[in-house]
Amino acid sequence: MGIVGTVLVFWSLSGFILQVVQKMKNTYLKDTNMFVLRQINNKINTMVASMSVICLMLFMTISILSSSLALRNTMQRELIEMTPVDLNLYKTANLPESYKKYGKEIKTTKEQREDSKIPMVQTLKNNGLDMNVLKDTIEIPIYANNELTWSDFFGIKLEQLKAKFPNLAYDTAEQIVKISDYNKIAKLYGIDEYKLNDNEYIMLCDFTSMEEIRNEVLSEGNNPITIAGKQYKSKYNECKSGFILMSTSHTNTGIILVPDNCPLTNDMKEMAFLAANYNTNSDEEKEKIEEIFSSGDSGFIQNLSDNGLEIDGLTKISIMEASIGLATIITFIAIYLGIIFLIASSAILALKQLTDSADNKQRYTILRKIGCDEKMINRSLFRQIGIFFGVPLVLAIIHSIFGIQFAIKLMSGLASEADLVPSAIATVVIIGVIYGLYFLATYFGSKNIIKEE
Repeated sequence: MGIVGTVLVFWSLSGFILQVVQKMKNTYLKDTNMFVLRQINNKINTMVASMSVICLMLFMTISILSSSLALRNTMQRELIEMTPVDLNLYKTANLPESYKKYGKEIKTTKEQREDSKIPMVQTLKNNGLDMNVLKDTIEIPIYANNELTWSDFFGIKLEQLKAKFPNLAYDTAEQIVKISDYNKIAKLYGIDEYKLNDNEYIMLCDFTSMEEIRNEVLSEGNNPITIAGKQYKSKYNECKSGFILMSTSHTNTGIILVPDNCPLTNDMKEMAFLAANYNTNSDEEKEKIEEIFSSGDSGFIQNLSDNGLEIDGLTKISIMEASIGLATIITFIAIYLGIIFLIASSAILALKQLTDSADNKQRYTILRKIGCDEKMINRSLFRQIGIFFGVPLVLAIIHSIFGIQFAIKLMSGLASEADLVPSAIATVVIIGVIYGLYFLATYFGSKNIIKEE
């Protein structure tokens, strides 16, 4: 529809503008405006398809550059925010004798089941890790229970949300963390800590699309939930920002904070989670400690796996290296595609104008014979080229206003609208320089072509 609409705009635009300006006699008959408008009308009418393609290419340039640069800016900003410590480790608690993973039934050993019931630090010590390589170590349990799922949280809004979002995994168990445990992590991370009364809970969520869904529920009131036979009401009518697991961006889909006296039992523990920093301030030493927790064949995590124990982890260094590489690739592809489209569009317009200037050289000679001086002729040429370059760009900008909004919505949780302003400024600069140079080169080239011998 956008392509068809663009073609129809150029099909009708030149004639429409000409009709409007003709009714404005003072403008139409002033200087060489009549000549300029007739020239533009003729050009656009003879290259409707070309102008449409050029406009769409410019639209792609603006949209790709703006949205991808916004994505890169968001990734770089959130990367620092979402990696506040050097290490995250986590393991499944209370392993059953067998469970399904990716459709396959996996049986557990006695050693695995026993290890899943002891703290993470104890597992690390039992398997030979020197705990002196770590500092600021904090371990907390994360609870979950099938008696409290997303469906239970959404309550009376469930059917309405199922109609709007049918693909959500509504049987997912909600993660539950005691307020004092979370505040330990929050203090280490340098993020907001919270307080709760005995009958209250707080929903933490910072993944944009999921936050909007949960806020639909919380905005209605206190949205009571039941945990271990006791009812709690929401302290706030919206989600609060916070996270536990490090990531490249805001990906927390929901953590319920409950008072410390909440009757959570050991069999409700889903995960043991550990956060820590490397016990050094030297980058070189950090790289050495990083090797201990790497996923390589000689890494400590791999050795645990060889012993039948599974502990997963994330490190600040590995997250940053992966994200910086991804941001570089995105930026390179975006700038490459954007500049290719921009140069192609500019070159087509320039070649068309230079060709027309050579073909219409006789017309400018006639203008001189009827009394137009060189200044007036050059001004008419400048206006003509300006309109010729400006019309597809203006329409492309209008397209882009909606295209960029759609792109940001599509990349929800990855790119932020707040980062659009600097990326839009960078896009304006890039287009202004390249498009402007082609425009000036075309003007001076055409000026030399029509110059009187």
